[in-house]
Amino acid sequence: MHSVAPREDFPVLQRRMQGGEALVYLDSGATSQKPQVVIDAVDRQELHHNGAVKRGSHQLAAESTEAYEGARASVARFVGADTDEIVWTKNSTEALNLVAYAFDDISRGRGESVIRGGRKHAEKLRRAQERMTLREGDNIVITRAEHHANLIPWQELCLRTGAELRWFELTEDGRIDVDRGIADGIVDERTKVVAYAHVANVTGVVAPVARIVELARGVGAVVVMDACQSVPHMPVDFHALDVDFAVFSGHKMLGPTGIGALYGRKELLEALPPFLTGGSMVEIVTMDKTTFAMPPARFEAGTQPVAQAVGMGVAADYLMNIGMDRVEEHEAALTARALEGMAKIPGVRVLGPTDAGDRLGIVSFDVDGVHPHDVGQVLDSKGIAIRVGHHCAQPVHAHFGVHASSRASFGPYNTAEEVDVFLEVLSGVRSFFGLKD
Repeated sequence: MHSVAPREDFPVLQRRMQGGEALVYLDSGATSQKPQVVIDAVDRQELHHNGAVKRGSHQLAAESTEAYEGARASVARFVGADTDEIVWTKNSTEALNLVAYAFDDISRGRGESVIRGGRKHAEKLRRAQERMTLREGDNIVITRAEHHANLIPWQELCLRTGAELRWFELTEDGRIDVDRGIADGIVDERTKVVAYAHVANVTGVVAPVARIVELARGVGAVVVMDACQSVPHMPVDFHALDVDFAVFSGHKMLGPTGIGALYGRKELLEALPPFLTGGSMVEIVTMDKTTFAMPPARFEAGTQPVAQAVGMGVAADYLMNIGMDRVEEHEAALTARALEGMAKIPGVRVLGPTDAGDRLGIVSFDVDGVHPHDVGQVLDSKGIAIRVGHHCAQPVHAHFGVHASSRASFGPYNTAEEVDVFLEVLSGVRSFFGLKD
């Protein structure tokens, strides 16, 4: 089974690792490798077009602004959004904090600074802010499957506002237990936010988005989706999914580090006060008052990582040229192959469903009697790169009764042969440490 992304497009995949071993990169869930076109786009921007975006009338500034906004348009097409619904951020963690802190500001009565327009429009913005106002006794609902970046900001927001944090528990095999959540009544008329990962970063489980959104809509809650592990691996259309906010990172979708994006529904973005203040995000500033710019500029204070944004736009174009249906089908086949092979290896327990149809691109596992870091070292000695640790998701590991795990995750450049090499080396890990099956 060949890769759907030509391997020759990725310079790092040509490397030989320690001992002359070929690199088998199975850590795309942590960070993806970059094709040459992305590397070239970043270099070209820095070498030939570097200028301050929206800050000058000279040619370099104009070229940089055009590239920066062109990249925003590419990313918007990639995720089924309008261009002005995409805000550049440092990464998904910053994007989630942006939303949580904006909710806090609104809850503290600091949202009036962005109310504008005629009476009818101003009233629309105030209604949107009321949806995002948290008071003591309100609640925020997440799931136990979350990355810490979609857990801790909500914990902190609850501490600041007096709201209660609730969560959907998981089934024994790691799926979001929506039925139990409904029976327990965790989503109710005081729920203001429902936040969840589209694809869980430990189990690879795809969330039942339609059911979760339906529950949230039933009580008027705002829907926030962590799309870090879905956007690079499957077709995603934020409008079709009917979410209010979503976040994703460039470095997980074949793009550069230091750049990510926040998607926000227009009427909600316009109602949010800024997270950071300073240059570029204002319209009028006097010594006693500031009028903030319209989104997305309102949330892009200061000089932005222009080359990185350009690279993320090129990465989106690259993936669209492959076709996200093809990417999803390919990675689903790799996942199925890995699960089938791991089921035959004594002492290996997969965290999450063993049916490949219920997960995508991620397989976390525990090797009986061997610490995950030792598993990773054995695999690394053969050129195989995986993730080890708790993957920024300690509550998920607690659910499975372990402190940490090993994780293999796939990208469009991986092959079936690489999965077979991984399985062969993994089958010898316990014997390497003198353990009997």
